[in-house]
Amino acid sequence: MPFSSDTSRASGASRISAKRRFLVFGFATVLTLGMLKASANDEPGTEADRLDINAMRLSFDEDFTSLDVSAWGPGTRWIAHTPWSGDFGGARFADPGQRTPFSIEDGMLKIEAKRDPEGDWQSGLLASMDPRGNGFAQQYGYFEMRAQLPDGPGVWPAFWLIGKDRSQSTAEIDVIEFYGDKPDGYSSVVHVWHRDGRHYSRFHRNNVFEDARPGDFHTYGVRIDRDWIRFYFDRTFVWKTETQEEHRQPLYILLNLALVDGPTKDEAPDPSHMIVDYVRAYRLD
Repeated sequence: MPFSSDTSRASGASRISAKRRFLVFGFATVLTLGMLKASANDEPGTEADRLDINAMRLSFDEDFTSLDVSAWGPGTRWIAHTPWSGDFGGARFADPGQRTPFSIEDGMLKIEAKRDPEGDWQSGLLASMDPRGNGFAQQYGYFEMRAQLPDGPGVWPAFWLIGKDRSQSTAEIDVIEFYGDKPDGYSSVVHVWHRDGRHYSRFHRNNVFEDARPGDFHTYGVRIDRDWIRFYFDRTFVWKTETQEEHRQPLYILLNLALVDGPTKDEAPDPSHMIVDYVRAYRLD
């Protein structure tokens, strides 16, 4: 998102700072040659932007009647960390086990952020690909999560995609980043983190919670083809931006309840919960 004195945009810098440590191949700084730009393509959607689920084929369906997760794989549908071994934010992403942040209730996933017995924050992340490249990834298509978001300052839930090939750059699509201290909406961002330090990004602020509530169930989706990346809220078109070459590859799924690594972390409700009904992907053919 753009560098700005606008607090809603400045809060996104915390995620960018966190990603620098883990996504930019060890570079200490990022040369923001591409700059962070707001999309110019936020006009009302055309017929081509309309979402038609019936014209797609379901390719990934996680309904959370159970949860198949391990710390790092292999052989499970999800792992509990980013595959590049880097976690981020103000809470440690915990392994499944005695202190697991994951539970299944009424056929839904609950991710819990709380302080552990030592007083440190822990929470949960799921990724659909393990460090060896095993798991679900898909080139193009529609990706969707139906979820309830937590309330309160410091909470930072997200649903996002990462390109499978990170040899020269990291392609990232943030379908939703929600900051609990700015409850009127959420951010969607498209990134390319280049190995030489260049950074491309397009940002859009979706002020959808003036009428709706983040604590209610909503769907958050993105449709990707060769030319456009289109974003949807409750299956209604929100905005689009041009597909970059780096995003024309298989992308895998991540979802998490993080905490902002800053002063608001200490104000976050303990515990906080993100409830996920399902995560799905569809092929455009």
